[in-house]
Amino acid sequence: MKITGIEAYPVWGGHRNFLFVVVDTDEGISGVGEAGITGRELAVISAIDHFRPLLIGQDAMRTEHLWQVLFRGGFFPAQRILTAAISAIDIALWDIKGKALGVPIYQLFGGRVRDRVVCYPHNQLSGDADDVAPLVESCRQTAAEGWKFVRWGLPQQGEILEPARAVRAAIRQMQAVREALGDEIEITLDVHTRLDLPDAVWLCQELEPFHPYFIEDPLRSENPDSFKTLRPRTRVPLAAGEQFSSKWEFRQLIEEEWIDYARIDLCIIGGFTEARKIAGWCETHYIKLALHNPLGPVSTAACLQLNLATPNFGVQEQPARPGTVLTDVVLDQPEWQDGYLLPPERPGLGIEFDREAAKRYPFRQAELPQLRRLDGSFTNW
Repeated sequence: MKITGIEAYPVWGGHRNFLFVVVDTDEGISGVGEAGITGRELAVISAIDHFRPLLIGQDAMRTEHLWQVLFRGGFFPAQRILTAAISAIDIALWDIKGKALGVPIYQLFGGRVRDRVVCYPHNQLSGDADDVAPLVESCRQTAAEGWKFVRWGLPQQGEILEPARAVRAAIRQMQAVREALGDEIEITLDVHTRLDLPDAVWLCQELEPFHPYFIEDPLRSENPDSFKTLRPRTRVPLAAGEQFSSKWEFRQLIEEEWIDYARIDLCIIGGFTEARKIAGWCETHYIKLALHNPLGPVSTAACLQLNLATPNFGVQEQPARPGTVLTDVVLDQPEWQDGYLLPPERPGLGIEFDREAAKRYPFRQAELPQLRRLDGSFTNW
């Protein structure tokens, strides 16, 4: 079964762009994938343009070989922009493989090891970080709907993020939510790489009495070696890795056991082919997966397939229920029930992609938000 075409579909989703990629074959079977790196979609599309001549005419079933060619074929090892493109192509190829064999992708990974996949939503903060009431109400509503987790990010004041004020606000928020929801609901806090080591240590230590499920990305990702200092200074579980683009970037965090949850992004890391290698490596160190999934419905479907077949699974990020975003573009989205995603029975990813519907939502140039400190200096969003 030969690859005959690869087409990128940047789609405006109402508040951001999603980048889907369709791979066609000479047997009439097509697959769809999704790329990460929000805000740099045009760069990823250009990477796909570079990859197209390498892939046309190749055997679509040789997923490992094609991954190696794309990752290493340009002499310089692929990173982020290139691996986002590789991810979308790899997911689409596995979709093709599942459809050709008539089984869901999780069957190709050894079959289901669980009957459902627990996931967490994104809860809403108010514009005033000192006002905890809107966050508490958002978390109450989430719990009432059946979600087993709540999650929010390190608070900011408009376009200002001053670390000391943000840490104090986050401590108040965590205490208020824990008191409101009790011990049965799990809590995750996403620092979003916004803190340096001293403030991250302070925050993590102060949050210990509230037993968060994990604290996500407490430090910037450029120097993972900093986790060796943070890890022994706090007892809260730590999660990191959403900005990584290869197994090699995860190496220290896994081998030194500096994290408890691996935030693999299927749409940046290199798709299923690379993510499965990292997942197995994590299993040998008792590190669980908490896949980074802030993207669209194709990413959701892909994450579900991997999590269904992975023993060392923790939780899946799920900003909103499936079936609420781009329902005319991505059909047959996974079923959500009482805080869990249920296994699809359809082959491949279990979804269908409508190309004509995708064209009705053309790409819009959009940048991610930017934050600054009180002195005007730039800081991570």
